[in-house]
Amino acid sequence: MIVRILGEGQFEVQSSLADRINAIDNKIVEHVNKGDQKEFKKDLARMISTIKEKGEPIDPVDILPSDIIVPPGDLTLEEARKVFRGEGLIED
Repeated sequence: MIVRILGEGQFEVQSSLADRINAIDNKIVEHVNKGDQKEFKKDLARMISTIKEKGEPIDPVDILPSDIIVPPGDLTLEEARKVFRGEGLIED
């Protein structure tokens, strides 16, 4: 699976990591629905760091279609309400 983090590049992630990212994604949706900015920011940072640490970076020269696009870490709670809704970034 190819994941793009806006402003940070693309990463290839294995399916086991995709499951972990999906779990974080689901928590982010809950935080956004509750208006809990602190926990939203914490889990968005955790999602991004997990992808960067565990995923395999793709050479910036190779632009591949992304399966998932993750917003940048400075996303506001208001902006997140447009992105993290329903099933979030990853549909089950």
